[in-house]
Amino acid sequence: MIAMLRRTLQILTLGAFCTGHAQAQSVADDRHFSLSAPPALIDSGLLKHLIPRFSLKTRIRIALAESDSPTHARFGGTGTAVFNGLDQLWHFQAGPDPDAERFAEWLVSDVGRKTIESFQPNGRVLFAAAKAVAETTARAVLDGDAARGEVASFSFCGRCHVVGEKNRMNSIGSTPSFAVLRTLRDWQERFETFYVQNPHPAFTQIADLTPPFDPTRPSPIRAMEITLTDLENILAFVQTIPPAELGRPVQTMQD
Repeated sequence: MIAMLRRTLQILTLGAFCTGHAQAQSVADDRHFSLSAPPALIDSGLLKHLIPRFSLKTRIRIALAESDSPTHARFGGTGTAVFNGLDQLWHFQAGPDPDAERFAEWLVSDVGRKTIESFQPNGRVLFAAAKAVAETTARAVLDGDAARGEVASFSFCGRCHVVGEKNRMNSIGSTPSFAVLRTLRDWQERFETFYVQNPHPAFTQIADLTPPFDPTRPSPIRAMEITLTDLENILAFVQTIPPAELGRPVQTMQD
């Protein structure tokens, strides 16, 4: 009788845990806010550069709209000064929404300011971060599951890139291997934002982040559909890959 009661208690406890976990996951998946900006700022491409990088780190989705739309937050002439560009100083108004406030903090953080200034289409510097008014420790933490990331890397990336010895002979020769990419100083940012770098946007979909394909321009190859969790796991795996040994610099007789 006692054993049966213990078993019943274990089942009830497990059920309560699963229900609570599911509810917490639902709340996490529902983190989002709407953001409005003038057409000139939207057309510049800066927000398409910033939003995916912020969403990847925070799981907060941002719906972008033009200035005349009712939204939680907006870019304009009042609020927190965040960057200069297009012949004006841009401010950000977060409003009472906590997710919008998180974006405001990120914009003026060291990471946010560097992200703003890394936006250089065709090598042109269009925006400069405003003087920092807040500092955060929003550093990248690669806390994904490396083992799952290895599986995901071979499954999603292995059809083009050499991921490891398993697919050394099955990739496209013109694409860099993961080990070669690891030699680059900005390897982490390249992996974090691969889906906005050509040719990936033509065939890549990340759940709750990338817009759906244009029906008039379908994917030229089998679409790659992954989640932010998949991407975090891939990053954790890539971090474990030793950079390729590309040889020593060429030396002259005078060296």
